Amino acid sequence: MLLTILSFAVMVGVLIFVHELGHFVAAKSLGIQVHRFSLGFGKPVVLIRRGETEYVISALPLGGYVKMAGLEEEGMMGEVEGGKPSQPVDPARAFDRKPLWARIIVILAGVTMNVLLAYAVYVGRAATVGLPVLATTQVDSVAVGHLPPGAEGLAALQPGDRFVRLNGDSVRRWNDIQDGLLNGPVDARFEVAGRPAVAIHMGDGSPRDRARTVEALFPFLPARLGVIIPGTPGYRAGLKPGDLVVRAGGDTVVSWLALVRAIRQSPGRALALDVQRHDSLVRIAVVPETHRDSSSGRVVVYGQIGASPDPPQDHERVGLGRALVGGWDYAWFGIREVVASLGQLVLGKVSLRQSLAGPIEIASVSGQVARLGFDRFLDLLANFSINLAVLNLLPIPVLDGGQLIFLLAEGVRRRPLSLELRLRLTQIGFVFLLGLMSLALLNGVFKFFGH
Repeated sequence: MLLTILSFAVMVGVLIFVHELGHFVAAKSLGIQVHRFSLGFGKPVVLIRRGETEYVISALPLGGYVKMAGLEEEGMMGEVEGGKPSQPVDPARAFDRKPLWARIIVILAGVTMNVLLAYAVYVGRAATVGLPVLATTQVDSVAVGHLPPGAEGLAALQPGDRFVRLNGDSVRRWNDIQDGLLNGPVDARFEVAGRPAVAIHMGDGSPRDRARTVEALFPFLPARLGVIIPGTPGYRAGLKPGDLVVRAGGDTVVSWLALVRAIRQSPGRALALDVQRHDSLVRIAVVPETHRDSSSGRVVVYGQIGASPDPPQDHERVGLGRALVGGWDYAWFGIREVVASLGQLVLGKVSLRQSLAGPIEIASVSGQVARLGFDRFLDLLANFSINLAVLNLLPIPVLDGGQLIFLLAEGVRRRPLSLELRLRLTQIGFVFLLGLMSLALLNGVFKFFGH
């Protein structure tokens, strides 16, 4: 419990601090008077004044803010942000006296810092301890129907077979195999421990046929559980990160894919799992949640319990140049994933209850990930930082995206929206956001304690 609280506090504290630091640094750099830099809302609990700025930790740890001269402080948001500042306002240094481009920079600085944080985490890890790679060369299964012409020899592989060489080069990790197939010669030769070598020809050698070969091979992973999503059947049943499933429904489980098959085949039906937990064997009954998939043209019903694997991992260092380039790919991929998730929510493909995560779920997941390792906690921090950046750009007036809309409207109209309209829209946005946060909190309580 203590680790969960600490990891949640670090996660939220770092994300809020970095976001507000972006606004703060941009405002100071552009000559805007900053009255207060606050982590949290409401009444200040800790207050330190340096020059014209108050540095504050406030009572409600639900976000943070940078109070700048010239922004509206009357009404609801003024009270939430701790009331009016004690320092007099310098009209020449007010936010609304600055050029439109300068104000846009200040508004976008917070989300920019969140993206840069994710980028820095990736680059720092890649160039120092290295990026995580799958530390196995064992095969679980082969999707024979997915193989290109000439690669059918891989169908002879058996579960547990271990590759030791590819084209004469030793392989120690799964990505060694993938890299050799994607970038090596079209005619490949696998040497397998205790079995005859396998020679294949990857179709016409096109990137498509090479990718098909890679995608047809599934690595052998132990049935060890990683993060258990709060509110899912696995979480409610009492499964924990690190549990090693040895039997499912009385049948021996030899790999992660075998466990997935057993769960998928039991939608809505109780499934007994025997798990190795530390030095004890524990039996846990779980009822997989029923899901339906019609993407193939017919309805497929399957079960899920909300657990991810905890695969064996190694680390591979990347040169600084590759890390700097790869960091942008990583950040852009994360942005696309969040936008796609929002699109599915808007289109009704996922429910608000499924996608809405409150502090309870975030705290639980951060605690679980912290137990799996500091490097994975950093990954989660970077992922949440990308999420925070994208969500802050939603066109809700109290968020950065809403303020950006105000500024863009000013640019089109060549005059700002009226103060009364901005205050009214900001208050509506605040009430909406407060309602969404309350819903997320209730949703989390229901996930944990409801059935």
